[in-house]
Amino acid sequence: MIMDKGILGKKLGMTRVFRDSGESVPVTAIEVGPCYIIQIKREEKEGYSAIQLGYQPKKEKNVNKPLLGHFRAAGKGGFRHLREMRVDEVEPYELGREITSGIFTVGDMVTVRGLSKGRGFAGVVKRWGFSGGDTAHGCRSHKVPGSIGASATPSRVMRGKKLPGRMGNQRVAVKNLEVVDVVKEKDLILVKGSVPGSRGGLVEVRIRG
Repeated sequence: MIMDKGILGKKLGMTRVFRDSGESVPVTAIEVGPCYIIQIKREEKEGYSAIQLGYQPKKEKNVNKPLLGHFRAAGKGGFRHLREMRVDEVEPYELGREITSGIFTVGDMVTVRGLSKGRGFAGVVKRWGFSGGDTAHGCRSHKVPGSIGASATPSRVMRGKKLPGRMGNQRVAVKNLEVVDVVKEKDLILVKGSVPGSRGGLVEVRIRG
């Protein structure tokens, strides 16, 4: 069997499992696939080698006409999510092929990408971990950033200064997560540690190496 390098899935939540030694391991449950290869991009035509995966079926009546024509080439219906994954060679892949949790084995190291939870507009204490001012009654600057100027030279705030702003809702990758268990009949994998996003969020799982 040719080893696919990645798959799309849905974060279900966190729990824990016990190893044979009795060690408690925190894990995240991810429902992966099934995904289908919708398009194969080749070096000669597109300039790079990649496969495009479709995830979560969608009724054709809810798909716009340009995408509908794109999906029909693979003959698998419409999908809610489309993602590209770079590959070294496209010859082993074929249009419409199904990719499931069977590509994973216990002990694999994976990289999980997802959209982090949005926290809205946050101050410097929450966003950057600033210590803030004193908590005594005489202090009037509990959660303010403090002095941010650079005096008369250069007489401006330097670019990249840590200040209040929008926190979260960004694409984040967590690397080197161990696959603790694979439940093939439910297309479920358990990875050690936490992954980005909220419950039900879309994640991309890639096997490292």
